[in-house]
Amino acid sequence: MEMSEEVLIDSSWVKVAGYYSIWDTHSINPYHVDGRRFRDSLNLKLTDASRERFSQMPMAATPITSGFGFRGYRWHFGVDLDLETGDSVKAVFDGVVRISKWDGAGYGNYLLVRHYNGLETLYGHLSKALVPVGTFVKAGQLIALGGSTGHSSGSHLHFEVRYQGNPINPIQLYDFPDNKLRKDNFTITSALFDYYSRALQRGGGSLTGGRRSSGGSSRRSEPKAARVVVTHRVRSGDTLSEVAEKYGVGLSTLKRLNPGVKKLQPGKKLRIK
Repeated sequence: MEMSEEVLIDSSWVKVAGYYSIWDTHSINPYHVDGRRFRDSLNLKLTDASRERFSQMPMAATPITSGFGFRGYRWHFGVDLDLETGDSVKAVFDGVVRISKWDGAGYGNYLLVRHYNGLETLYGHLSKALVPVGTFVKAGQLIALGGSTGHSSGSHLHFEVRYQGNPINPIQLYDFPDNKLRKDNFTITSALFDYYSRALQRGGGSLTGGRRSSGGSSRRSEPKAARVVVTHRVRSGDTLSEVAEKYGVGLSTLKRLNPGVKKLQPGKKLRIK
């Protein structure tokens, strides 16, 4: 049995990561989870060759011009990577675009992508976003052109990595001088977010919101809850009636969820819920 989550976007159900149950196309952090209170460690599989889910860097070269940490009187929740206006910006992992928005006082044109490995990445100060909300993107796919929009003093990419809304120092995952992912697995622990106390003491902003956005709308839609999708991978000898009995669903329900399926083929997936 496999479980995933889907969210309704423009009348279509789009598969999203199973780590989240909220789909919000306006708020960078609608989860309101304090990472310092994580009790257990969680190992994220960042890439998965068996599912053809790989990793790419956001740009062809990634020289850092400003790091994660204090910048003046406030906390900088990402890294700034040097580029020229119009340079290509690419998705770092497979995922779905959750936000494509304008923030004049901060990120400028920016995108936020939810990835199937459980992370979300943000790309700010873009001259142009090339993919709308709800678009499925592959690692390495062109998603935007770099720029200097919003609160920016020169062309660069502001790049953030987040887990359940909590910013993670991107250099924990990426070797930017060598332009590569450090490793294929990454462990989430509360220790990653120890910096929060220092950030708040210096006026670093809300733990739940990161930067403040001026791009909101009084007519913003409510966050959408994801639905859980359960599937069964067919084995040799399986029949529809046996699968239905195994999961406690009616045969008619199973047929309705899998229209056109008459003969089961080993390796194929049947939707159960």
